[in-house]
Amino acid sequence: MNMSLKYREANADDLEGLQQLGKISYAEFSDVLSPENWKTLSTILESEENVLNLIEISKIFICEIDSDIIGMIYFIPKGNPTELYESDWCYIRFLGVDPKYRGFGIGKELVNSCLRYAKKSGEKTIALHTSEFMNPARIMYEKIGFERIKEIERLGKKYWVYTMKLPFIA
Repeated sequence: MNMSLKYREANADDLEGLQQLGKISYAEFSDVLSPENWKTLSTILESEENVLNLIEISKIFICEIDSDIIGMIYFIPKGNPTELYESDWCYIRFLGVDPKYRGFGIGKELVNSCLRYAKKSGEKTIALHTSEFMNPARIMYEKIGFERIKEIERLGKKYWVYTMKLPFIA
């Protein structure tokens, strides 16, 4: 497939495209999760308030073909702790690639965009979480060098928190 992929940082004008891609890229999990847990996840992905909040606190890297967003990842800098992430960790959330474009290295390039940005920003630890039903993502993260540090339960499934120590690159 001859594709002209363009990578860039997203902005508030990309809200609708980010919401759409969240819906498209995570739709397959509706078969894996219970109906109530799928409703929880899809509400988080599609919530305008949630996406706007993420846009406000994060750097978002996207991949486009023409003007269609086909890949996304949210990079949240340290200082935004959650129940999973310590305050001195940066972390990545909601890596999503349109199923029609999987297998072309888009997800890996988006993760690498976050890693380059984190290193340049002087971040020391980057974290993420993924689930037992997200095998391709889990395998990719482990190949890149993320290490599993704990197991948790979310949405009725097994999830793992991963971290990676980062060198500072000037």
